Amino acid sequence: MAVYTEVSNDDLERFVAEYDIGQVTSIKGIAEGVENSNYLMQTETGTFILTIYEKRVKPQDLPFFLGLMDHLAAAGIPCPTPIHGKDGQALRQVSGKPAAIVSFLDGVWPKGRTPSHCAELGKAVARMHVAGSGFEMRRPNDLRVTAWRPLFESCRDGAEQVMPGLETEIAAELDHLEKMWPTDLPEGVIHADLFPDNVFFLGGKLSGIIDFYFACNDWFAYEIAICLNAWCFEPDHQFNVTKAKHLLSAYRRVRPFSDAELAVLPLLARGAAMRFLLTRLYDWLNRVDGALVRPKDPLEYFTKLKFHQGVTGPSAYGLD
Repeated sequence: MAVYTEVSNDDLERFVAEYDIGQVTSIKGIAEGVENSNYLMQTETGTFILTIYEKRVKPQDLPFFLGLMDHLAAAGIPCPTPIHGKDGQALRQVSGKPAAIVSFLDGVWPKGRTPSHCAELGKAVARMHVAGSGFEMRRPNDLRVTAWRPLFESCRDGAEQVMPGLETEIAAELDHLEKMWPTDLPEGVIHADLFPDNVFFLGGKLSGIIDFYFACNDWFAYEIAICLNAWCFEPDHQFNVTKAKHLLSAYRRVRPFSDAELAVLPLLARGAAMRFLLTRLYDWLNRVDGALVRPKDPLEYFTKLKFHQGVTGPSAYGLD
């Protein structure tokens, strides 16, 4: 379970008293997620999510994350709405750590993704990108291309334990990505972590996008590259071009791609695969004592990286 901080009854009572949401009637830890401690909390007035921000989240970034959710929710994007306390503040502390309460969203994340799920995602991501254009706060991507080599160096010595030859493969790919990474694409606020367990559906329709704690300013097309990796491969790691076509086609009906974005999409997909390969490799080699979340296999993203290395244009992703 992704609960690293246990909250005492007294601390919880004092914390919730700072809001107009009534007393807590039940609370339980949420298993999904690896970055923060999350609780499903029922009060006299409704159901909420209590998030306690752990060490990977910088406290100075929290106003950006919470402000973005406020902005997107007001624009009609289905995302959690931060609950503001009696003093008007959404961010405070519990058990000595930063914490916030957000609204609960109905829906379930799709364990078996279909092309229609991918189309719904593409449409919602495009709407989110457009809606984010009015958000004035900015946050650089902490996990952009310039951060990948330092991350690799921090876990390089363990790469060969995971797979023989992995160290050499990663080093060569980083050389290529650093040399070829684009410098001028359409950009704005992106979610940057749109995995299936961060997207809810009800009745086949997308009902919510959650976990905005990697959100940042970056290329819109990089977000799409992340989605191609997260949504368009089958359990046997084979790429499903039909899912990719549905995702990309639905996206560009709302926000058309530029020619430059389409030209570098294979490169961005390689970069997205590298980003998650490296963070998974780091987590695999640095397990958190006491956490019941099992680190995810980094080699899944090595396989995806190898696929994208063989792609020469957007037609491989279902686009003409």
